[in-house]
Amino acid sequence: MIRIARIVTIVVLAAHSVLGQSANNMEIVPGDNLVVDGIPKIPASLAQAVNRYNNSRYASLLSWHPLKREMLISTQFGDTPQIHQVKFPGGARTQLTFLTDAVFQAAYEPKKGNYFIFSKDTNGDEFYQLHRFDLSTGDITLLTEGKSRNESPLWSHSGEWLVYGSTRRNGKDMDLYVINPLERKSDRMLAQLEGGFWVPYDWSPDDRKVLVYEYISANENNLWIVDAATGRKTLLTPKKGNEQTAYWFGEFSKDGKGVYVTTDRDSEYQRIGYIDLATGQYKPVTDNIKADVDEFDLSSDGKTLAFVTNDDGIGRLHILDTATCKKSPRLSFRLGLLPVSNGIPMDTIWALPLHRLVIQ
Repeated sequence: MIRIARIVTIVVLAAHSVLGQSANNMEIVPGDNLVVDGIPKIPASLAQAVNRYNNSRYASLLSWHPLKREMLISTQFGDTPQIHQVKFPGGARTQLTFLTDAVFQAAYEPKKGNYFIFSKDTNGDEFYQLHRFDLSTGDITLLTEGKSRNESPLWSHSGEWLVYGSTRRNGKDMDLYVINPLERKSDRMLAQLEGGFWVPYDWSPDDRKVLVYEYISANENNLWIVDAATGRKTLLTPKKGNEQTAYWFGEFSKDGKGVYVTTDRDSEYQRIGYIDLATGQYKPVTDNIKADVDEFDLSSDGKTLAFVTNDDGIGRLHILDTATCKKSPRLSFRLGLLPVSNGIPMDTIWALPLHRLVIQ
């Protein structure tokens, strides 16, 4: 194995120096900085064959079309990653954006999918702007004002509104804004927020409330409920005294009566809990699992909850009945990986969870 590894290393290092040579019988001559002992001569043709594996390309899933078996992906054929569309399983990709700057994320309008929203900055300045891409015309419309940092756009269930964070007010604090992407003039501040790091997580089923995450420290985070009409915010996760509790993610129940959260409240592990919105009462849901819950998602009918635990560095997927809080042992299996960010810079969170679990 060591000998094979040495051969591959020499081939890769020498590949670029021989690609321009046309003689098929030429051999690779190692540089003076390499000591070769007992390794046979390597033909240049082998370097050419190996070179295709030295120039690989990755693609990231960005968004599923709400009605069709189509998706948006991000991949790079030029200098920067751009958005491409794949219209059926195994189909060829079609490039949609041809911009100088990298496109970080995209999401279809969730009802008809006639257009999508994407985010990009300019020359790597990290002042991300939101844009609308119309699929029928290919036209791109800037939605934000072009100067501030705009992050974490999140669609309402109706597809009419988009909530996002922006530093527009003072260049520092991340306030909440809402906009109808078809009417740029509808853009308005929803809630003024001070300090910390704020991310909209979820809309209530009736789109009247927004669940918002506030990061304070690694040991203390809050979840807030923001009224989508007035911007009035209510703390969902109050603490007792000097208690430090972390709430990392939340999602409204499908009946809108409560919020599922991941938290280390009363536990050494990060687990799933449920907070009743009427009473504020907290109830653990996965208290019998001795591992951190990394992420979760509810099925469209709210009857099933899928979540991933970190078992000694290996992700394990679990399926849970929300009515009985019992797991299905048939559907618990190892993923063999941890949650990933789909290639998005971690300081540009689009919306959590980082990848959605779909239960049919």
